[in-house]
Amino acid sequence: MKARIQSVDFLRGATIMLMILVNTPGDWSHVYPTLLHAPWDGLTLADFVFPFFLFIVGVSISFVYHNKKISKPIVKKITIRSLKLILLGLFLNFFIPYLPFFTGVGEVRIPGVLQRIGVVFFIVSLLYLVLTQKQLLSTAILILLGYWIWMVYIPIPGIGSPTLERASSNWAAFVDYTLLYGHTWQPDYDPEGILSTLPSCVTAIIGAFIGRVIKSTRSKKHITLLIIGTALVLVGYVWSIFFPINKALWSSSFVLVTAGYATMILGILYYIMDYKKRSFGAVVTYVGANGLVIYFLSSLIAKSFYLLNLNTDQSIHHYLFTAFFTYPSINLKLSSLIYALVVVGFYTVLGYILYRRKVFIKV
Repeated sequence: MKARIQSVDFLRGATIMLMILVNTPGDWSHVYPTLLHAPWDGLTLADFVFPFFLFIVGVSISFVYHNKKISKPIVKKITIRSLKLILLGLFLNFFIPYLPFFTGVGEVRIPGVLQRIGVVFFIVSLLYLVLTQKQLLSTAILILLGYWIWMVYIPIPGIGSPTLERASSNWAAFVDYTLLYGHTWQPDYDPEGILSTLPSCVTAIIGAFIGRVIKSTRSKKHITLLIIGTALVLVGYVWSIFFPINKALWSSSFVLVTAGYATMILGILYYIMDYKKRSFGAVVTYVGANGLVIYFLSSLIAKSFYLLNLNTDQSIHHYLFTAFFTYPSINLKLSSLIYALVVVGFYTVLGYILYRRKVFIKV
């Protein structure tokens, strides 16, 4: 690319910052509902974080592999990057800050955020390279329709008619229970499980299409993005009548609604930052420049702070929160939010320092 697309960099950075905000409250028992994932069906602010990031992965795929043909060197690079992401995700699941540093293999969770990003990046990158635009669109539609039919209408062996409830009677839980028993986030489901990876690929595919629009020579691309985004949201909400919006299942309606909102927000940002050339929030783009590394560090440090105890038998996290962020005059939910905002501020400063020193760590 001859020039950076400022709106994409800004959206990437903002998504990482929101991801850290959602993942590091001061007290999980006191969190504003919109910063928690929906208990099952529904949509909160927290539920937008991961699909937005996969959407941006798709946009980036279209930028990197625009007009390129599949070849052994390209496949090798894609494979290596995917494996790096998967291994980093597994490391986070295994890691504890004590000798022997790793939990037993029999207890560790196998799925995860970085694992899903790695798998989706691998699949969508290869599809983008080998399929035409029409074939890629047809593939996305077939996946969403096929996933809906599979989840709603195909009987589960030994159980019968499937449901969309949080139980082993839904296909996603059944597949995870069968293939990953004892290695999931919860005994009855995993939000980054095996089956829901299929529709999550469509989130990235939509991002790749949006990347094509941005790379095109057409004028007033922001209008095109707003039209596409609005159409996706409307179709998604209509579909939700039959296949509810659900992040844990990554339902087809969830794909369309979240990708639609991402497209509309990107359209607005593109109009302001790339069409009108009005720059703002540079520090947010600095975070996006090392987004995956900052996310990995935030997860690793947060987990360490929960597990490492001080002499008072308090974890570092609990000590910091109670000592510096809790006051009788402040609501605990607000204290918990302030803690999370301070953590976001810390990684924002880190992103700024890395950017100013021209340190860009690629995974």
